[in-house]
Amino acid sequence: MVQLEFEADIPAAAETVFDTVVDLRGYGRWLGSSSAYPGTTEISTDPIATGTTYVERGPSGVRHGTVTELDRPARVTFHQPMTMRPRLLGVIDIRVTYTLAPTPEGVHLTRVVTLGIGWPLRLLQPVVVRQIRGESRRTMDALAAFTSAKP
Repeated sequence: MVQLEFEADIPAAAETVFDTVVDLRGYGRWLGSSSAYPGTTEISTDPIATGTTYVERGPSGVRHGTVTELDRPARVTFHQPMTMRPRLLGVIDIRVTYTLAPTPEGVHLTRVVTLGIGWPLRLLQPVVVRQIRGESRRTMDALAAFTSAKP
């Protein structure tokens, strides 16, 4: 297992940041698409709740996600195993957990990404980790910029 951790101090209320993270339909307002993340589709419920499912299709594979933990405004976990293209590359088991802690200036946000990379991708693990690290940093930066600008 590989674990990547990202942190940001955001001058916004924990509720504002949390609600932005769990608004899967609203990601297009603050997180532009990229080659790794074209968008979230097929969201099963609105509002988002524990058990909500969604799909993220990208050039490297398809993530079939589920919200596995939802404790507003402190913590949310997404389990999103990604079936690789081509399928013979297997599945990357991905868990993304956001933890929010109020601070006097706003909120301290931690994003932990845990990756289970199967043997077919072991030789490519550095490439996979680099791509996920870059996408996580992009997500954190966009989230901080969007929620900081909100009144």
